[in-house]
Amino acid sequence: MTSTPSHHLFDPLQVGDLALTNRIAMAPLTRNRSPNAVPKPMTATYYAQRASAGLLITEATAISHQGQGYADVPGLYEQDQLDGWTKVTEAVHAKGGKIVCQLWHVGRVSHRLLQPGQQAPVAPSAITAKTKTFLIDPATGQGRFEPTSEPRALDAEEIPGIVHSFAAAARNAVKTAGFDGVEIHGANGYLLDQFLKTGANTRRDDYGGSVENRARLTLEVTRAVIDAVGRGRVGIRLSPVTPANGIDDADPQTLFTYLAHQLAPLGLAYIHVIEGATGGPREVEGRPFDYEAFKAEYRRAGGKAAWMVNNGYDGTLAEQAVASGQADIVAFGRPYIANPDLVERLRSGAALNEGDSSTYYGGGEKGYTDYPTVAG
Repeated sequence: MTSTPSHHLFDPLQVGDLALTNRIAMAPLTRNRSPNAVPKPMTATYYAQRASAGLLITEATAISHQGQGYADVPGLYEQDQLDGWTKVTEAVHAKGGKIVCQLWHVGRVSHRLLQPGQQAPVAPSAITAKTKTFLIDPATGQGRFEPTSEPRALDAEEIPGIVHSFAAAARNAVKTAGFDGVEIHGANGYLLDQFLKTGANTRRDDYGGSVENRARLTLEVTRAVIDAVGRGRVGIRLSPVTPANGIDDADPQTLFTYLAHQLAPLGLAYIHVIEGATGGPREVEGRPFDYEAFKAEYRRAGGKAAWMVNNGYDGTLAEQAVASGQADIVAFGRPYIANPDLVERLRSGAALNEGDSSTYYGGGEKGYTDYPTVAG
């Protein structure tokens, strides 16, 4: 009787159409350094410095002006934005890296000052998010956190336009800006997650109420993005129980079991799962969730996508996750801010740089492209 061979964190992996050199991913990290939603030249430097990751996933990137929720985050809907991103993908590819763009619509997690015509943000229902967004004073250049604005509920007639914007952004990312693929942001209390979860969705039409209805938009978007760029270049990020941005659901296990069965036949490249609270504890008090059962349901339904895990992993935990078969890829978030050579540091056991939290959001090259590597 033969046993299944064990894999290691630094082994190569085929993920859909993408051949990865290792099983380490850089998770999306919002850095607020793209004025007018346009990536600057230093953004290309930043990502190229981190190109030794098996897969780079960009900071969340708005699919439309309406999808913007924070100051100075990048977009994918105007030519100058795509020109900026093209310089990023060229720089990463010159270093032999692979990079996908995370597609983002924030929904209610926004402020009128960031919306077209200073209108109200949109959401499945007119329920204000219990969270804050990040604004920058144009006069002083100083950033500040402000409560999100009250949203309005999307009319059913507007929803096909949202789906179209996701597909158009995916095409822009892959076919114009040169990304290797895209990741659909279905997590962290943003628009798709708002439709999925009962705490934000009280609709009574085909997009609310039952699990099937609440999952409808996420599945429509996923199918449209696959049609736009091909299934082998599409991943999706999910966060079953994170409380990020004031989100919650009455029965997440049932919801994500259904979603697993619906995603399985779509042939995605990978499923990116945040375990626990985004950037917080891996076990959320009062929100139990069986991640192994979620993955098992996906596999039982025939899903073959690479399984990416995220949240609080260090090198040892990541190696254990891959060796045990719990995960195919492990995503690291905050450690990548201060450690552009994180792969090399994990491989050698070198100490990690500490990040300067005062430079996480907004600013210039300080705290962005100036962290030292082991090689110097």
